[in-house]
Amino acid sequence: MFISPAYAQMGGFLDASGGLMQILPFLLIFVVFYFLLIRPQQQKAKQHKATLAQLRRGDRIITAGGIIGTVAKVVSDDEVSVEISEGVRIRVVRSTISTIIAKTEPVAAKDGAKAEDDKDEAADAEPADGAKRAPGRRKAAADK
Repeated sequence: MFISPAYAQMGGFLDASGGLMQILPFLLIFVVFYFLLIRPQQQKAKQHKATLAQLRRGDRIITAGGIIGTVAKVVSDDEVSVEISEGVRIRVVRSTISTIIAKTEPVAAKDGAKAEDDKDEAADAEPADGAKRAPGRRKAAADK
């Protein structure tokens, strides 16, 4: 009598489907934030950590403070000695390195063998004046 028909048909205030429908938008927002913000940031941090683990002597770097230099020595797992000018070295924490500008090539197994190969290649090259010589002849022998 005193209760309207619409209010009487409403049923329970907190039924199972109504509670899920209220939480569902928040869950969807969290999933979107995870895939668009959180996960890419974690992957970027993992890649940066791997890059810092491969840091070696001779690499050109930029620190978070904007200092550009060359790695002079890897002191420990956490510290690196950086040469910022000729004869000026500073020690920085490895985690403050933001970018590696240029990576150095690994050192060859035998430096002496490479130097001999370079000498042989230079000897086999044509002389600057354009004269042709037989392959393998040295410049001194060709000039005689």
